[in-house]
Amino acid sequence: MIISKTPFRISFFGGGTDYPEHFNEHGGAVLGTAIDKCTYLACTRFYSRLFDYSIRLAYRQVECVSDLSTIQHAPLRECLRWVGISENIEIDCMAELPSSVGLGTSSSFVVGVLNALYCFQGRVVHPMDLALQAIEIEREVLHEAVGCQDQTFAALGGFLLIEFRRGPDIVAHRVPLSAARQFEFEQHLLMLFTGIRRRASHLAERQVQRVGQNIERLTDMRRMVDDGYKILTGNGDLTSFGELLDRAWEVKASLDPAISNGAINEIYRAGRDAGASGGKLLGAGGGGFMLFFVPPERRAAVREALGHLQEVPVGIGAPGTRILHSEQPLRTAQHPTAASEDQAA
Repeated sequence: MIISKTPFRISFFGGGTDYPEHFNEHGGAVLGTAIDKCTYLACTRFYSRLFDYSIRLAYRQVECVSDLSTIQHAPLRECLRWVGISENIEIDCMAELPSSVGLGTSSSFVVGVLNALYCFQGRVVHPMDLALQAIEIEREVLHEAVGCQDQTFAALGGFLLIEFRRGPDIVAHRVPLSAARQFEFEQHLLMLFTGIRRRASHLAERQVQRVGQNIERLTDMRRMVDDGYKILTGNGDLTSFGELLDRAWEVKASLDPAISNGAINEIYRAGRDAGASGGKLLGAGGGGFMLFFVPPERRAAVREALGHLQEVPVGIGAPGTRILHSEQPLRTAQHPTAASEDQAA
């Protein structure tokens, strides 16, 4: 049996600049982190000659098929096709949080599936390669309107400033935080579910279509990545990070009227009125999780004001996709030249 574990992500600044439709012309960057909420995949060898089917998949549904092309779950089908597996496998899928909540769950799933399937074949693929392949599968094979940050956070993990350069060329810089600074930062985070689930790709398609109209706003959002990095890696009060999030939320909401709505605006106002210095709606918009940046002494007040919403505690800096269990001898594949990771930031 092979078991993979792949993190979800939170991005703070720069979301929207990670679409090739934008960064291939203007460059882009995102500041964010992998979090301690994950998706898990278990792959097991399946002895198909003992059954009347050759592939078994278990997620919210169960599929037992003999022909790869008949698999209904498109990401699983295309990942299997991508790595060249067409029989004799069982895959079981589990996740700590549902899809369509703004945490990059769909891309984490694809990265985790690829990692597990390669391990099933006895292969080790570099994390950046996994990210690039997941991007290609989602954008070119599944034709999803996704950016390139979610796959990178899922594959590499950690707290990152990711640059999206023309080319495309993806460069990930580790954000150098001491244990004390990371703990201080985590004490300011409060993540609440709005109760609204949405299909992110629909909103993303609208935003991609409006890239030409939003160049100035997206450029402003790119500058905030550097501003947020300076605040994080400095020694000053973190309140200014929350204030920057507040400004970023205003800019993001102006990208497309569908990003926010009355219910979301009411939640955000209630959190700010109760003491949050800033916050943002995670993901493409329209629903999902709202992240507030709250001074520790005001957390109780914000929780009380929004007590009807489900809180999910979150830890930052989680490791990238990894194999928890493997019975396969592994061989390492060559690292790509199209992207890189700067460990020292």
